[in-house]
Amino acid sequence: MTATVPPETRMANDIAVNLRHLPGESAAEAVAGHIDRFWDPRMRARLLAHVDGGAEGLHPLVIDAVRLLKGSRTRESGLRTVRGTTVTTGPAQGGSRTMTAPSTPETTANADVPTELTDGYHLVVDALTMNDVDTIYGVVGIPITDLARLAQARGIRYIGFRHESNAGHAAAAAGYLTKRPGICLTVSAPGFLNGLVALANATTNCFPMVQISGSSERHLVDLRQGDYEEMDQLAAAQPFCKAAYRVGRVEDIGRGIARALRTAVSGRPGGVYLDIPAAVLGSVMDAAAGARTLSRLVDPAPRQLPGPEAVDRAIELLAGAERPLVVLGKGAAYARADDRVREFVESTGIPYIPMSMAKGLLPDDHPQSAAAARSLALKKADVVMLVGARLNWLLNHGEAPQWNQDARFIQVDIEAREMDSNQPIAAPLVGDIESVLDAIAERTKPGRIAAPAAWRDELAARSAQNVAKMAERLEADPSPMQFMGALKAVRDVVRGRPETYIVNEGANALDIARNVIDMHVPRHRLDSGTWGVMGIGMGYAIAAAVESGAPVVAVEGDSAFGFSGMELETICRYGLPVVTVVMNNGGVYRGDDVNPLGDAPSPTTLMGAARHDRMIEAFGGKGYRATTPAEVTAALTEALASGGPALVDCVIDPAAGTESGHIAHLNPKGITVGNIAPTKK
Repeated sequence: MTATVPPETRMANDIAVNLRHLPGESAAEAVAGHIDRFWDPRMRARLLAHVDGGAEGLHPLVIDAVRLLKGSRTRESGLRTVRGTTVTTGPAQGGSRTMTAPSTPETTANADVPTELTDGYHLVVDALTMNDVDTIYGVVGIPITDLARLAQARGIRYIGFRHESNAGHAAAAAGYLTKRPGICLTVSAPGFLNGLVALANATTNCFPMVQISGSSERHLVDLRQGDYEEMDQLAAAQPFCKAAYRVGRVEDIGRGIARALRTAVSGRPGGVYLDIPAAVLGSVMDAAAGARTLSRLVDPAPRQLPGPEAVDRAIELLAGAERPLVVLGKGAAYARADDRVREFVESTGIPYIPMSMAKGLLPDDHPQSAAAARSLALKKADVVMLVGARLNWLLNHGEAPQWNQDARFIQVDIEAREMDSNQPIAAPLVGDIESVLDAIAERTKPGRIAAPAAWRDELAARSAQNVAKMAERLEADPSPMQFMGALKAVRDVVRGRPETYIVNEGANALDIARNVIDMHVPRHRLDSGTWGVMGIGMGYAIAAAVESGAPVVAVEGDSAFGFSGMELETICRYGLPVVTVVMNNGGVYRGDDVNPLGDAPSPTTLMGAARHDRMIEAFGGKGYRATTPAEVTAALTEALASGGPALVDCVIDPAAGTESGHIAHLNPKGITVGNIAPTKK
């Protein structure tokens, strides 16, 4: 039975193979310099002990290098010299890596010419920097700790999290907000899997993101030999993201980074996984040759123009519509075609409905907004133009009775495969949103597309009626405090601060806040998105604060907050202007459920007496506890004025809320619902 090769032996041998081309003793000097400068002291000590114990399995260059390491070494002014091999500042300091060969008969002729070396760590950072990556979100550990240190030393902002899923959600939100791939850095195996949750969510929401993870030795993983955190991460990632790549050689790092970035942002954006094994990060090569392997992307997300006949087909449908409707999705917000969207809507007079993350593309109080008459608009519209929106479950798949069964659809999407996925698309417009709207404007005669006044008036009347009903509900001030009262207070405070980002998750906290808190600025609302997931809150909030520098209010259900609440420490550590507002009704959905068999909490019961405000105080932030809308107003006003981390714990009536919020119909019925009776043993 063959014994497992120690990791230090494998890594040292890999370095020796990469440097064996250097002349004479300079190869051994270079290996010694790399081990001395870059290796963890414990691993270096194990290697030295292995040589003392017989050096079984070690490359001859490694043995020579260890003998040099055991010789005299001098250290002064940050330089390390190993018998003629001078290594300047390394990964943690971010400087160059110059190794000068000693004067020997073989190298005397080149004594004045230093051999500059680089390694995988430096090439990753160089490739990211070359492509304008300025922020990394992650959690450090073997084998990527020095990668984070080096990135920071080179001027890339590193935001360290407490859990990889939250770091991944932050990277995804950063991609959405900046239209450039957000970068998440994780360790291998469990850390990779934690990040994969966010990567999958980013792909589903069409956010550009790249997850870079260290991984174990390929030859051990492939033979299932039980390496440290052994996992075939590439195979695990592939089903859940837009693309997955692995870098197998140090000279391919630049290509891998470039391909991952381009794939994430081109066409329909999404999440990309990039696997970089530990041995590749530690591999050494000639610095000049390494620099030649790097490249800067050229036009990674080119414009995609629709065909003229497709544009004319859509114009014909809109021109003949009696009850046209535009649905704006978060894809329209991501596209940053804000002026084109406004021009199209206002020039045609077509009523529109924004999906939740498209709120603010046009102000929520815009006269053409039919959001308050959504049910009527969907049920009666005869021609519907989807702009960056998909006919998925959030739009009832375009099916009756929610929709007019005779409605014809126009769909603007950059992904041709999206067409016809739920309903026949009468006029597919494949292209980027700005190009499509430009083409429609160019090929439409003035006045040809115009929403009939009767249709606009019908929707406006229904909207006014529903807005009045909502105003009555918001004016009520019952005790204990309800969701409506707390969220009205939030709305009134942030209304005067339009630069504020709103992050929102939960069940009732999400559904009610979406209707109560109006938006007036594009891309300032981030929420649970396509999957309706919990756990995105603190990650999205941190990204919004980091990428914009603007204040963020995270409106959280108490259950949803629990998924990422430890990131309060991250918010406080970086002093971010994030105010978390927890809707605390002591339960998942609501806090008054009971266990019919005893005193143990029911499946949906949380701790009603929880003091979320004290959590943030433990990390140095400011905590508030509010039991009335007036107290919410005072606390949030003060917290935003401070510009620092804060949390407002809003004590809500435990009986407030409905099971599963607005999507209770998705719970299967069977014979169980409403018929659960205790069974005695």
